[in-house]
Parts: sequence; C-alpha cells; structure tokens
Amino acid sequence: MRFITLFLLIFTTSLPALGAIIELSPSETRFVSMRADKVNARSGPNIRYPIEWIYQQKNHPVEIIAEYEQWRKIKDYEGTTSWVRKNLLTNTRYALITEPGENNIYSKESLNSDVIAKVENGVVGKIQKCTLSFCKLEFENKIEGWVQKSILFGIKKGEEIQ
Repeated sequence: MRFITLFLLIFTTSLPALGAIIELSPSETRFVSMRADKVNARSGPNIRYPIEWIYQQKNHPVEIIAEYEQWRKIKDYEGTTSWVRKNLLTNTRYALITEPGENNIYSKESLNSDVIAKVENGVVGKIQKCTLSFCKLEFENKIEGWVQKSILFGIKKGEEIQ
C-alpha cells in the first residue's frame, strides 16, 4: 500500500510538468541564432537528456517551435529538431544560404543590379533588412548586399524586416 501511495504522489506531482511544454503554432514560431561557437542540442528539455547534436557555428539560425521553462525546441534548416537552453540563443537575426553552389550577392534589391560578390551555401549573414523577395545581409568580411529570400533559411516567407 505504501508503494501505491508513493507512486500516486510522484505521478500526480509530476503531471503539471508534463503539460508545461508549449508547442508553438506556425504563426508563433520565430527565428533566433546560436549565441556560441559550440551548442549542445539534446533529445529533451533537461541536461539529463542525451546530446543529439553539437552545433559548431556561432550565429547559425534556427527556428523555435516549442518552449519549456528555460529550454527551447529548435528546428534547423534540414528539419532536425532538438532542445537547447534559452541562454545559448540570441534574438539577433541571421540567415543561412541554402542553395548549393555559388550564389550572387547584389548591390541592390534586384536581379538586374550589379553582382558584388558570390557566396556558397552554408554561409551565414546578419540580416539588415528584408522585403518580400530579398534580404540585405552583412557577411563576416564586412560585405553587405542583397540576396534572394528564396535561398535563405532564417526568415519566414512573408516576413519583412525594416
């Protein structure tokens, strides 16, 4: 009888924690970036869960799709989901080039403008502003230019940033 009472006590006190994960709707999800060069991504929202991935690129953009206390469930550009601590993420917006090969960086928000540089997939740039079709990015080497939004991960399709 003591075992059943103990089990019920543990079970009922842990129920509120089970329901505390907040799954975000597509309109509530948001993009953030990795704050550090090394971020452990876990299978669940606690350090007791095993590490599934180690992100090794500062400013790498990810999408927050759920929240639990100080933990955020993220989705990367490949669709992989995992949990990271909130303090390892920053609201500073970056975008990842996803199109394979060399991609043009334009001087203006137009495919007809001058190509000022080329960038390969996997490169990350800081978002300066975004329109419906283009984003102005600043890259590590201080090059600033416009990139087609369709080849970026880190911004929603209809989202604009001023």
